[in-house]
Amino acid sequence: MGLNDADIWEEIVACRRSGRAAALCTIVSTLGSTPGKLPMKMLVRSDGTFVGSVGGGCLEAEVYEHARQVMATLVPMTTSFSLTEEDYPDSGLVCGGKLTVFIEPVTWPRVHVFGAGHVGAATARLAAEAGFGVELYDDRADMVAAAAVPDSVGRHAGAWEQTAAGAVGGDLDLVLVVTRGHHDDERVLRALAATRCQPRFLGMIGSRAKRRILVERLGADGVPADWLDAIETPVGVPIGARTAPEIAVSIVARLIELCRGPGRQRPADSRGEAGSRVGAAGNPSDPSDRDQPAADDEPDEAALAAGAATPDPVRRERMP
Repeated sequence: MGLNDADIWEEIVACRRSGRAAALCTIVSTLGSTPGKLPMKMLVRSDGTFVGSVGGGCLEAEVYEHARQVMATLVPMTTSFSLTEEDYPDSGLVCGGKLTVFIEPVTWPRVHVFGAGHVGAATARLAAEAGFGVELYDDRADMVAAAAVPDSVGRHAGAWEQTAAGAVGGDLDLVLVVTRGHHDDERVLRALAATRCQPRFLGMIGSRAKRRILVERLGADGVPADWLDAIETPVGVPIGARTAPEIAVSIVARLIELCRGPGRQRPADSRGEAGSRVGAAGNPSDPSDRDQPAADDEPDEAALAAGAATPDPVRRERMP
């Protein structure tokens, strides 16, 4: 028995619940004789599987490839086909009709914010207002409960290893590590790496020096290099952010850029020694590359390498 439209909608709901990317392909117009009819649908999932049909054959194969593109860009598209032997010389098509398919993403990224302090709460609040689904995590139940975020934001309190274990699983997940200190950031990264998750985006607030130390330490403990390379630090659009609300704007702007704008690929200069994103969250507007502009208590690299759980100045809201 083939899938009907109700089955496809159920599959869409399942993809949304699991955080898996998917694109819906719908025939929106036909002219003449075509193998696909109005309003046939096909749902393509990020793992390469699909359900439904828009007519089969070479037409469907081409629609499938367009759907993969839509999942990658999150930008809908409309494409038309002339079903003639001239257009598809190796297909044997002789029906001669024309067909138009609308392809749209039916799942949207969910933001997971690890850290419910000033920056984390402000980021969760702004991301929710921007239309993202948001989950907020902290190992301090009082901070999670007190966070001034919309009711739509999921709140999760518990040890980092516990909350991270079941938090991230979809290929649309956007993960932000903004805890109260370097030690906790490392715990979150270590717990996430243990799940072998592959989020769409993984950003950590802080300096290039901090990233280098944590990456070296986690790599020495067996975390795969390609997973560590995906960590974007500093995180955020370079706007010279200083206070927690400004840093939240910078970070959420990066998420919007990632999903909608021209900067969907992570910048090369967010990877260790390749350069600095001046003014991004966790990166100052001067060469000192401190964790937070106007902060004067950056822990030295020796203390960080030794695992000192030092206060992280980027977590405090400071006025210019």
